[in-house]
Amino acid sequence: MFTGIIEEVGTIKQMKQGAESLELTIEVKKITDDMQLGDSISVNGVCLTVTDFTDTTFDTDIMPETFHHTALKTLSKGSKVNLERAMHANGRFGGHFVSGHVDGLGNIVKRETVDNAEYFHIEVSEELSKYMMMKGSVSVDGTSLTIFGLENNQFTISLIPHTQDATILTSKYAGDEVNIECDMLLKYVHQLIKSDSDGEGDGLSLDQIRRAGFMGQ
Repeated sequence: MFTGIIEEVGTIKQMKQGAESLELTIEVKKITDDMQLGDSISVNGVCLTVTDFTDTTFDTDIMPETFHHTALKTLSKGSKVNLERAMHANGRFGGHFVSGHVDGLGNIVKRETVDNAEYFHIEVSEELSKYMMMKGSVSVDGTSLTIFGLENNQFTISLIPHTQDATILTSKYAGDEVNIECDMLLKYVHQLIKSDSDGEGDGLSLDQIRRAGFMGQ
């Protein structure tokens, strides 16, 4: 489990590409200080497993499923990546619950500078857009961000100066793909409601949610 608060930007030092797979060696400065074999590391929002490491690098494998369904396949030697270690159970919890299981890809359709912020307008599939809500959370390349604009299948996020400096998102422009993970809590609620409406089990109905005070009457 991750928080979406990026700890470090790493660099792809070596890459071995198969037909539908990747083996990466990622150069880092600080996140190996307590690293162990088998640890989970979020790389651009994708949960990957540490297979080897030194003081300044770690290795990880990308299997065909991940290769085909994330933007990691667009990486090359020298690419920068967002990195986050799995969260500590006894630590502060910024951001939001991020599993590292990417739901799909988003396409940046517009980027604009507004005073000290960078706005990104990102288009996603209809399947993903149903999990978006105003002031809700979304993970973009592993970064926890707040949605402040919704229109059709597009959502808008804003990067404060700290996020601009601490992540790779400012290297992204219109036409670039990004990994999207929707808010886990919204996905669970949607599935519960769907199960009830489909008659597939003891789901949670909209009427129950309304009676509990989570929706207007």
